[in-house]
Amino acid sequence: MTHDEADLSAVRTVPVARRPNKVRAEEFAHPPGTDRSFHAFLASLPDVLVARDFRRVVHAIADAKRRDRGVVLMLGGHIVKTGLAPLLIDLMRRGIATHVAMNGSAAIHDYEIARFGATSEDVAAGLKDGTFGMAEETGRGMNDAFTAGMNRQMGMGEALAVALDAEPSLAHPELSILLNAHRLGVGTTVHAAIGAEIIHQHPAANGAAIGDTSHRDFRRLAAALLRLDDGGVVLNLGSAVIMPEVFLKSLTIARNLHAGKPQGFVSCDLDMQRHYRPRVNVVQRPTLQSGAGYEITGHHELMVPLLVWGVVDELEGVGQ
Repeated sequence: MTHDEADLSAVRTVPVARRPNKVRAEEFAHPPGTDRSFHAFLASLPDVLVARDFRRVVHAIADAKRRDRGVVLMLGGHIVKTGLAPLLIDLMRRGIATHVAMNGSAAIHDYEIARFGATSEDVAAGLKDGTFGMAEETGRGMNDAFTAGMNRQMGMGEALAVALDAEPSLAHPELSILLNAHRLGVGTTVHAAIGAEIIHQHPAANGAAIGDTSHRDFRRLAAALLRLDDGGVVLNLGSAVIMPEVFLKSLTIARNLHAGKPQGFVSCDLDMQRHYRPRVNVVQRPTLQSGAGYEITGHHELMVPLLVWGVVDELEGVGQ
């Protein structure tokens, strides 16, 4: 029995100079040198894969600020629980973040930090005896704010901020995204999922008020997205379902009302793990015709500070 073998002596080769290469030596990382500034650290990162994408997102945000384009932050609850509010508030103070949209859990954590200085209960322990999510002050305070907001034709985010601003004693007003956005004049919207948030199980819950104020915020977000056109940036930080779904629908409304705009913006999903909806609804579909979409995977408590410091470094030329 015989076996055929390929004749390697007949194989055609090509000069390495003609071969396209994905990685070049000049793109490699640099170890710490005499310059230990944050700018030097960013410059030392390898110019490959997600490190390259990270730089592009930083530049897009800085460029949006320089060109007066919109920078929309979409938040999940974990962003607040990991202590990142001061960084996002700083982006608003600097005029970089132009709109903040959050899901209901982010609003609850923000409200509790502002009023009581603590948040995030032990779900398993509370579920055992039916006390999970039953905090009286949180449920009553937020639901009363929604009812008052409905009566005054406010959005949910605005209603919560106004209620916090009227509280005679707050534990940490300086840490509230809702309150500081309101004081800075930055649009803030809250997007409820009825039955998915602890305040909906409170005796003071008013479904009409929740629906009215949250739907008004949905319309306000759709209007805010027009500023993304031609160079804006939308960041999805830690919301796996609610904000990607809300964004897709509000973007549809914006484009329906404004002849296909906004186009030509950058979208980025930053989360600890990859999820279907952020990838498809934030990164891929909205940028099919124009713009660019990025996915950056990493822990919020590390990646968000790096992102914010990178943007400020580029805008202010720190260390350059």
